[in-house]
Amino acid sequence: MQNSKVEDTYFDANGSLRLKDKLVDLSTPLVMAILNVTPDSFYSASRATSNTDIITHVKDLLSAGANIIDIGGYSTRPNADDISEEEEIDRVIPVIKQISHSFPNAVISIDTFRSAVAKQAMENGASIINDISGFEIDSEIINVAAKYNAPYILMHMRGTPKTMQSLTDYKNLFKEIAYYFSEKISILKEAGVHDIILDPGFGFSKTIEQNYELLDHLESFQMFNYPILAGLSRKSMIYKKLNISPEESLPATIALNAIALSKGVKILRVHDVKEATELIQLLNK
Repeated sequence: MQNSKVEDTYFDANGSLRLKDKLVDLSTPLVMAILNVTPDSFYSASRATSNTDIITHVKDLLSAGANIIDIGGYSTRPNADDISEEEEIDRVIPVIKQISHSFPNAVISIDTFRSAVAKQAMENGASIINDISGFEIDSEIINVAAKYNAPYILMHMRGTPKTMQSLTDYKNLFKEIAYYFSEKISILKEAGVHDIILDPGFGFSKTIEQNYELLDHLESFQMFNYPILAGLSRKSMIYKKLNISPEESLPATIALNAIALSKGVKILRVHDVKEATELIQLLNK
């Protein structure tokens, strides 16, 4: 991962990304590792509980080539139950503190749609905000991103994790997502957020068929000139289509990640870091 010092310099948004105080070259795509501190995430191997487990797991993720550790304390699987803001904070902040202390150079992303959680995460070592709601649930979160100069991952979703799979009626899937991104990018820029990453939201308010339609059109989102993130790892669009379990879906995940990379994706959000890193090494020119 090539990088250099950066302060307030602006740059080709699709070719570089500001992480902490470094300007990272995206000519080689990045790997974002999923670390769930939830009891009910859909893929059990991504969950971490004890302090020892977390540190050991993060060490393994970084050694395998993870560029970013994405920490989530609120399960976003379909029909997930709601938890309080306080419970989410209690889950993620001690973990962020612990990782920051043990791995001071690690880049940490906070997977939350709540501004209070994002603020505390920024204050304790996180440097990226990954918001599945596109600031629909808590609009104050974009002011947190601006205040802390944090890259903001703008994902497309309708509704909430509990309601999203009932909101899949689109007249034109690509056009509606593109319009969503266009409107929200303008709001983010006006708020002072300049480092924006686009996530089309595979598995969020989309049917299995719509997810594959989205994958087919993925390269078209490059028109915005912002890095694209793809979160395909072990999702139901894979295991339900193949009638297998999430635990059996790694080979198909690798195949879809290869397609995503061929369409210009700059960040892969994955459970399996070693395999994603090797895939990037094989395909990157």
